[in-house]
Amino acid sequence: MKAGWQLKPFEECIEKVVYTTKVQRKDFLDDGAYPIVSQEDAFINGYWDNEADLFKVTTPIVIFGDHTKVLKYVDFDFVLGADGVKLLQSREFLSPKYFFYQLQAANLVSLGYARHYKLLKELKIVYPARSEQQRIVGILDEALAGIATAKANAEKNLRNARDLSDALIQSLFPHDSNAPAEHTLEELSESIVDCEHKTAPTQDSGIPSIRTPNIGRGKLLLEGVYRVSDSTYKEWTRRAEPRPGDLILAREAPAGNVAVIPEGMKVCLGQRTVLIRPKKNAFDSTYLAYLLLQKNSQRRLLAHSRGATVQHINVKDIRAFRLADVPSLDEQKAVVVQVEDLLAKEAHLVSLYHRKFTALDALKQSLLHQAFSGQL
Repeated sequence: MKAGWQLKPFEECIEKVVYTTKVQRKDFLDDGAYPIVSQEDAFINGYWDNEADLFKVTTPIVIFGDHTKVLKYVDFDFVLGADGVKLLQSREFLSPKYFFYQLQAANLVSLGYARHYKLLKELKIVYPARSEQQRIVGILDEALAGIATAKANAEKNLRNARDLSDALIQSLFPHDSNAPAEHTLEELSESIVDCEHKTAPTQDSGIPSIRTPNIGRGKLLLEGVYRVSDSTYKEWTRRAEPRPGDLILAREAPAGNVAVIPEGMKVCLGQRTVLIRPKKNAFDSTYLAYLLLQKNSQRRLLAHSRGATVQHINVKDIRAFRLADVPSLDEQKAVVVQVEDLLAKEAHLVSLYHRKFTALDALKQSLLHQAFSGQL
């Protein structure tokens, strides 16, 4: 530790705070007189109108999300969000912003949705004189603002690139909503089969059981997939045995996602899914999957969805889904090649940007480490 600096346990660095009423998430207002600050990522999480619930800030305070590890530096009056909000008021010998930055430097491990305050209690806070704290804060304010700006610009550029990629892909598919609908999906399919309406018994090994979390946008997501025995597979596929080239569509959670079963893979149809087997003379399976994932198709698929909190697509609406201007199989295959080329370029770009985000995060942690080891 640098000469002249001191070290204290975390709990000796904070004052006791009297909490005001915490507002439950379901009661947050979209607009109101007073901001609500909770443990969610967004800085302001809702609004409230009852002044009696206002927490008055006389000295800036740090908010810690006990479940989320989110840290916020708050220098205005606010209303507390629900469970998980911890108020950390630094003692007089600590600059509140210096304290906030040092907590960010701690980089706590994740315990999932468990409470993380116990990890804060294990920390030791190192600090110099207040004047030196203020000097360090000034340097960090400027440097971290630059990093935040660079990250925001990179995120904006990535969103723009993704939007362009989406637009280019959409342009490859029929999009005239006024065109006459010639066929239903049922007419162009050998079969459309609803899944079992119960949960299959699973085990550590066996045949993959495809549930809605395993259905991506065109591809199956098999990391952490549940598995079933041969006997369960036979029971769950008695109405239709999934084959390579079949589509699996999610009826809910999230509704509308669709993926193709790849060659050489044997899967079980899980709960809340629908199997679609297109006629071989009508569709290339991958083309149909990408067609159903287009914005116009998704809008029409979800137009009759039900459920107050979770959208749910009825199987009869999937069967009745109408299609117009279906190109030839050769044209479909050509479109698939173009789509997958665009998706590969997008994935490469996403990888580059994620490396940039990782580098910016590493730079931030390096600056914070230097600050609290006396190197700034």
